[in-house]
Order: sequence, then C-alpha cells, then structure tokens
Amino acid sequence: MPIQTLKVGSLGTHNLLGLAKDKGSRLLIASTSEVYGDPLIHPQVEEYWGNVNPIGPRGVYDEAKRFQEAMTMAYHTYHGLETRIVRIFNTYGPRMRVNDGRALPAFFSQAIRNEDITVFGDGSQTRSFCYVSDLVDGIYKLLLSDYHLPVNLGNPDEISILDTAQEVIDLIPNISSKVVFKELPKDDPKKRQPDITKAKEILAWEPKVSRSEGFKITGEYFKKVLS
Repeated sequence: MPIQTLKVGSLGTHNLLGLAKDKGSRLLIASTSEVYGDPLIHPQVEEYWGNVNPIGPRGVYDEAKRFQEAMTMAYHTYHGLETRIVRIFNTYGPRMRVNDGRALPAFFSQAIRNEDITVFGDGSQTRSFCYVSDLVDGIYKLLLSDYHLPVNLGNPDEISILDTAQEVIDLIPNISSKVVFKELPKDDPKKRQPDITKAKEILAWEPKVSRSEGFKITGEYFKKVLS
C-alpha cells in the first residue's frame, strides 16, 4: 500500500500536528528503526542519519517515517509544540495478526501448521526482538518525560533470522517443519540492533522480558488463534 503509507506519514502526521497545536496537546510519534535503512553502523544510535534508498520498494515506508520525524521536529521548533519521537525496533507478542507479513507471525503460524519455515536470503540477517509489554513501558516513560529528540526503544539482544526460525521450531512439539530458503527482498536490512543508551539514561528503561519467555507466550497465543 505505497501511496497510503506515504499519505499517513505526511498528510496524516500534518493533520495530527495541527490538531495538537490547536488543542495545546502533547503528541507522541511512533517512528521506526526503518529510518536507519540498511545501516552502515552497528548498533544503531539515534545520531545516525541512516542509509535509505528513497526510490526502492521499501523506501515508501522509510521515507514516510523520516518525513514524519522532520515534520514533528519542525512543529516543535517553530510552534513550541510538545512532541515525543519513539523509534520502535522489532516488537512482538500476543495479538499480532497471523498474516501481517513479518517474520515471527510467519514462523509461528508455519510451525504450528507443521509447514516448512520460510527464510529469506541465507538467514544471516539479524533482528532484535522486543516483547510488547517492555515496549509499552518505554513508550509511556518517554511520553511523560521532557525529552523531545528521538529515542530508540528495542531489545539489543540480537539474533539471526535463521536462529530465530530454529528457536520457534524448538518451541513447537511433534512437528517435522524444516527451513526453506527464498530470495532476499531488495533493500532488506542486513543488521538491526538498537543502541538503548539514551533510553537507559533518560528514561531509566531497558527490556525485562527474555526472548525465551516472550516466544513461549507468543507461541501459546498463536496456537490458540490457529486452533
């Protein structure tokens, strides 16, 4: 949905900023680690400007979020609007949609159905998965803080996609699923790991839920949904 994605990040954000200005409200913008694109530094710090292909297939989302941040900072700077910007890294947990296209819902649903697990590329690309309750806690703390610049929220416990698939397989008993490899999509980020130094220092926040614990809860949710 490329056009709709760009409109939400631009026109939608503009409308919300105008409304917040009119009402004298504080506005929190949910940005994303995708503003870093396929990063050339690792882990990613908030000062990094990113490596984004603006005309690639993923560019519509990346650039929508980058514009969203720019517009938000402009309203903060020129209108004195109270704004907060959270850069959300990979997040997971119960209530994810089964067919939302992301790795974990795909892995869990395929494993539970005893289907082969689809991994794009060779699976060496990394992600850092943060459990949803940890993310919500961080967002709440940022909203109530006095910090207006972007803050990374995510779990720095980095893991390869291939190892992620294997951890999911290991959680589901009595299955014969195996990993199958497909071509890596264009501009897919090869590394993703947040530097959460700012979140620790400014918000006294860091993740509490381990991946093993979070995966177990999420797996139980998908079993229930798919039954």
